[in-house]
Amino acid sequence: HLLLFLLFIGPFNCFASYSRATELFYSLSEGLPAGVLIGSLARDLRLPTAGGQHPASPQPLLSFTLASRGLGGQYVRLDNRSGELHTSAVEIDREALCVESSGATVFGGAAAVSSSSSPSSESCLLLLDVLVLPQEYFRLVKVKIAIRDINDNAPRFPVPHICLSVPENAPVNTRLAIEHPALDPDVGTNSVQTYRLQDNYGVFTLDVEENESGERTPYLIVMGALDRETRDEYVTVIVAEDGGTPPLVGSATLTIGISDINDNCPQFSDSQLNVTLYGNSSLGTHVVTVHAVDVDLGSNAQITYSYSQKVPQPSRDLFHLDESTGTITLSSKVDGDTPRLHRLIILGNGPGCIPAVITVLVTIIKVMMRPPEVVPRFIANEAEGVVYLKELEPINTPIAFFTIRDPDEKYNVNCYLDGDGPFRLSPYKPYNNEYLLETTKPLDYETQQLYEISVVAWNSEGFHVNKIIKVQVLDENDNSPVFSQLLIELSIEENNVPNAFLTKLYATDADSGERGQVSYFLGPDAPSYFSLDKTTGVLTVSTQLDREEKEKYRYTVKAVDSGFPPRESIATVAITVLDKNDNSPRFINKDFSFFVPENFPGFGEIGVISVTDADAGQNGWVALSVLNGSDIFVIDTGKGVLRAKVSLDREQQSSYVLWIEAVDGGDPALSSTAKITILLLDINDNPPLVLFPQSNMSYLLVLPSTLPGSPITEVYAVDKDTGMNAVIAYSIIGRRGPRPESFRIDPKTGNITLEESLMQNDYGLYRLLVKVSDHGYPEPLHSTVMVNLFVNDTVSNESYIESLLRREPDISIEEKQPQISIEPTHKKMESASCMPTLVALSIISLGSIALVTGMGIYICLRKGKKHHRADENLEVQIPLNGRINLHMLEKKPVEISNI
Repeated sequence: HLLLFLLFIGPFNCFASYSRATELFYSLSEGLPAGVLIGSLARDLRLPTAGGQHPASPQPLLSFTLASRGLGGQYVRLDNRSGELHTSAVEIDREALCVESSGATVFGGAAAVSSSSSPSSESCLLLLDVLVLPQEYFRLVKVKIAIRDINDNAPRFPVPHICLSVPENAPVNTRLAIEHPALDPDVGTNSVQTYRLQDNYGVFTLDVEENESGERTPYLIVMGALDRETRDEYVTVIVAEDGGTPPLVGSATLTIGISDINDNCPQFSDSQLNVTLYGNSSLGTHVVTVHAVDVDLGSNAQITYSYSQKVPQPSRDLFHLDESTGTITLSSKVDGDTPRLHRLIILGNGPGCIPAVITVLVTIIKVMMRPPEVVPRFIANEAEGVVYLKELEPINTPIAFFTIRDPDEKYNVNCYLDGDGPFRLSPYKPYNNEYLLETTKPLDYETQQLYEISVVAWNSEGFHVNKIIKVQVLDENDNSPVFSQLLIELSIEENNVPNAFLTKLYATDADSGERGQVSYFLGPDAPSYFSLDKTTGVLTVSTQLDREEKEKYRYTVKAVDSGFPPRESIATVAITVLDKNDNSPRFINKDFSFFVPENFPGFGEIGVISVTDADAGQNGWVALSVLNGSDIFVIDTGKGVLRAKVSLDREQQSSYVLWIEAVDGGDPALSSTAKITILLLDINDNPPLVLFPQSNMSYLLVLPSTLPGSPITEVYAVDKDTGMNAVIAYSIIGRRGPRPESFRIDPKTGNITLEESLMQNDYGLYRLLVKVSDHGYPEPLHSTVMVNLFVNDTVSNESYIESLLRREPDISIEEKQPQISIEPTHKKMESASCMPTLVALSIISLGSIALVTGMGIYICLRKGKKHHRADENLEVQIPLNGRINLHMLEKKPVEISNI
């Protein structure tokens, strides 16, 4: 829409738009966060805005829009109303935005410019075109934002290793340019400013030259004399440093090689050699070898040998000098006219050098007879006098034939073998003067690689000739690798870091070359998380080991050589995983419950708390303690036995909840807790307590007009025990009165009712002895109370009645158990009840079963309490000392559920 609007107004306002084109310059540093204010276009263009100097006059609603969302638009955020420019969330990186010499400026882009209109020659400009609307304020604003450089880049050399060559004769102050200067994308003082050497060895320094374009090039300057023969290389570190605050540095390794020049000449170690030569020596006989040394390198150290011009021609003809090796040999036959002394002056020639000189004096000894001749014919491989035999060759392997003869055919010639070694020289029959050299036992390369023996021939005149034979033993793959230990015992703590180092295996192989190169491999029984480096023999484990999962590892490793066929040896690795305290003690149950009969003797065993710890040794030792209730309970740390210090009374407290803590012996120690619930089982240790009547001396007036079946009074008792131990039965065990059978007691409720109508002769005092008994096991407990009833119309003489009560009653005891019929209230029950079961159990149970029986009674009564909670509460809530209104109190029968 903005483009269509511009196309519509363009032809009518072309001149005005041109005349109102404006440029604004701003600058900011690179790397700023989002929201930093760059500038306000409305303020800098002095455009009227709402809330200006004349608030009374209506102000136009200006609109500022970027004409193009090019590269520059992503770095700034323009407020369309206020015209404020802020940095956007895209951080400006000057080095990425303005690459070197970008050329033409792109609309809405960025350019590195160097003109008089820019703030500096190193400016990086962000170019924006902003349109200001509405029409009457329309103008095109060209915004140029100069990006200031910050020191956010360290100098960096293009290569990590710089090599420079300096001739050893370079004079002091020689300057050599370093071709790989450091680069720093920052500009100005933030770019590379200086270079330095970490170690200049006292002979080097650095200088920096700057060219017209501002590029700085480091130069190596020689500050002292160089000598390649003394030191041929210097290795140091070149450091580039920029001018930022703080400065940043970059470095590279600088290797300065000292190149050779021909500053040394050949030299002989001796000035003269004396040599003796027999006159009967054959052609080609070696006389002597001269050797000169030049410490220079390459072509500068090439030496050639030649005779001096002072050496006469006959001597030159008699002795040949090899110009490359300096070897002098006999080149013509010695006769009677040959001079007996020859002075050979030999020159050692080097390029550009004065020759070195050595004199060789050769004295020829005249010999009247010729020495014996030793002619070898080799069977084994031979090259330049060296015989090559494999170490696995069998015994009596032939080496060479030797023919021994006298060239003058005048003397007898014999020969023998001189030197140590498993060799034998014996005549080869049927031929004369033929000898066979052979081995006498297998050769072993690992014992000795080279033998030097001599075949000595002598004639009857005692003249000796030696023929030296060298025997080189060739190695074969006849040795297996040998581990330094056949059993490698290691240990490592559990919970190790991945790829932990275990050990470095080491095996040796006495063979040479590839046959002695050893590689290491894991055996097939090694777990996959063990690794063995084939070359170095470093054994590692790639995962964490857990001692509780596996404590011992045992597997094989192999050392294999590179021979053909390869040979190997096996060793055993035994790894023990050491324990760390990484497991807390663990109870077999989170909650323990123990049922204990009350009045359990003090320090009796309540139960055993079982706890384990997967760690070993001290880390697996567990100590138990009671966190709460330690004044009553104690626990045996070693066995885990829980005991009570005192006898426990269920009537004081029916249950206990303890927290047991288990602490191991590690450092630091680990712990865990468990909940212990102790339930006290009731035993029949409390007889029923009669709450009413409160005294044996109290009495109740019964009117003669009372109808049969009417309640007269009640006996009310409670029992602190529970279950069957608290089920109370009432019975009249003794009677006295005019007609004592007139009254009956309900065995369940204790209600006393009138059975028959009272007659005139029934007046008087009735005394009923009531037995209140529980149903405890193994023996019920009981209490007795005297119920006094006075049948009369009135109480006219209380003192008379009290006198009767004080007399000892003559009552015969009726030994008769009360019978209680169990009737359900809410649910019809089967014919079986708890009582027959308890009676049967009481007959067949022994003392060891009493606890189990008590638990059964407890469960039975708990079921009954679900339906009779209100009834039980009614019994318990009767006050001991309060006065009881027997006529207002309504009693309900006790319901006993089937066990």
